[in-house]
Amino acid sequence: MSHETVDIKAWIDSRPVTRYQWLIMGLCFFIVLFDGLDVAVMGFIAPSLIQAWGLSKAAFGPVMSAGMVGLAIGALTAGPYADRLGRKKVLLLAVSGFSVLSLACAFARNPYELATLRLLTGVALGAAMPNTTTLLAEYLPERNRSLFITIMFTGFNMGSGLGGLLAAWLIPLHGWQSVLLVGGILPLVLLPLLWLLLPESARFLAARNAPAAQIAKVLNKLGGKFSATTNFTLAEPQAQHKAPVRMLFSERYRNGTLALWLTYFMGLLVIYLTMGWMPTLLRDGGLSIERAATITGLFQIGGTVGAIVVGWIMDRRNPNGVIATSYALGGVFILLLGAFSLESSLLAVGVIAAGFCMSGAQTGLNAFAPGYYPTDFRATGVSWMLGIGRFGAIFGSLIGGAVLSLGLGLPLLFALLSVPAFIAALAILANGHARSRVNRTLLAQ
Repeated sequence: MSHETVDIKAWIDSRPVTRYQWLIMGLCFFIVLFDGLDVAVMGFIAPSLIQAWGLSKAAFGPVMSAGMVGLAIGALTAGPYADRLGRKKVLLLAVSGFSVLSLACAFARNPYELATLRLLTGVALGAAMPNTTTLLAEYLPERNRSLFITIMFTGFNMGSGLGGLLAAWLIPLHGWQSVLLVGGILPLVLLPLLWLLLPESARFLAARNAPAAQIAKVLNKLGGKFSATTNFTLAEPQAQHKAPVRMLFSERYRNGTLALWLTYFMGLLVIYLTMGWMPTLLRDGGLSIERAATITGLFQIGGTVGAIVVGWIMDRRNPNGVIATSYALGGVFILLLGAFSLESSLLAVGVIAAGFCMSGAQTGLNAFAPGYYPTDFRATGVSWMLGIGRFGAIFGSLIGGAVLSLGLGLPLLFALLSVPAFIAALAILANGHARSRVNRTLLAQ
């Protein structure tokens, strides 16, 4: 094989998944897990911190929102750098950044210092997620890609849950600072393993004309028998200039890019509106705080299972259709929530089903996006989709209170919540048409 020309993607697609690919997925899983831990940590320590500093909830608001703004900034800036410097380098910087900054947050002396540090932490966290997605996608055979990526993303939910367990255990014993310290130390322990074991993307190396020996060394760990004389190629479009963001708006990719942005924005808008404001909505409807929190938590449980199931189906059916169907069904279940009595067990079932479909579709979109863009600007495409989507989360968090203050009935409120889900379904279907147009253009060349 040493003198053959080898298309890297086709070679990976033709082979079974190896232990080394499982190792890559495991390392990415832990990055996402610690990402989820650090993203959620402020919500768990907020009550203790507000009490310790004698703050009002309004005064603490900027601290909570700073991290979310940082997530958007980090996602928008990390992709172009990853397409120039490499996925591994940006990932190592991101993990180092949110580890050290989480430690620094534990020593903040006032809300202004903490808000600044959380903004910077958010930038590092926002840089990590799209690059784990891109790196893992470039090492997986297409037939398994969606399932593996959605499994990786379950780490985010597990990390968020771990934050709650750590807070419940550590705060009574050592105060709120201890949770931030553990949230910084754990990814620092992972960092040497990432440095030693996580490879750079072979497809990125080929796109950057790296020495064949360097690419062969990585692919041989996947079962190859290549040498420095092997000619490695990428049978995909190459960027015509060095501006990855501009390539997102080139004629081939413009419509699909906008469709992905709209879909992700609307999906996060629904999820953050639901997760952030459903406890208040149910409490105002007459449920106890405990039952309202329990029912809302079922949304996340359903979403974790839904992510894996949707990913599995995506590998066997048309991904556009699977994601669109999941969003549409999510909208239907949210709409039906308004028809259930708050005391009915059907409400809990409906919340689980809505979470299954909405979070399943949203995570499936993370698995879908890397396949739309070529290697030269794949990280930029994925990270900008996540970055633009973050504004949906911010918008959802901001408008929830205003919507609830209108005094609308539960059926109408849930009907309004369902609208963005249906828009997301239509947008991803539009992406399917754009993708078909790209494929027809490529075949004609």
